[in-house]
Amino acid sequence: MFDTILFPIDRSRETQEAAETVTNLVNTYNSRLILLSVVEMEQAEDEEQQDSRQMTSKEQVTELLEQVKSLFTQQNINPETMEREGRPAFMICDVADEVNADLIAMGCRGVGLIEEEASDSVSNRVINLSPCPVLVIP
Repeated sequence: MFDTILFPIDRSRETQEAAETVTNLVNTYNSRLILLSVVEMEQAEDEEQQDSRQMTSKEQVTELLEQVKSLFTQQNINPETMEREGRPAFMICDVADEVNADLIAMGCRGVGLIEEEASDSVSNRVINLSPCPVLVIP
């Protein structure tokens, strides 16, 4: 049913809490698991500042992916990892399409539950743009 599960991650508590549900899904369906972290770059006024931010961000993303990957490895799951740069919701959906994901499983900070902020919610945008089903884990 869910041959490929895409799990977008960040440093949030919600991502950590969603990992248990993702572990259960992967084990239940014997799925391929892809961890994705997206670096959202701010516009820098000069190129030197931008390069400095990019290097730091990529190092943080690599470290985060390795930490989360090791958590899954302890559960006998060997996830693939992907790093991307751009707007998170759009990159998540692009990667889901690229890897033919059957499910995007993601944590939710609850921002989209407030009507005024719903359009700013990454999970809400992913739900509206996704090429596959989305499981939002509160």
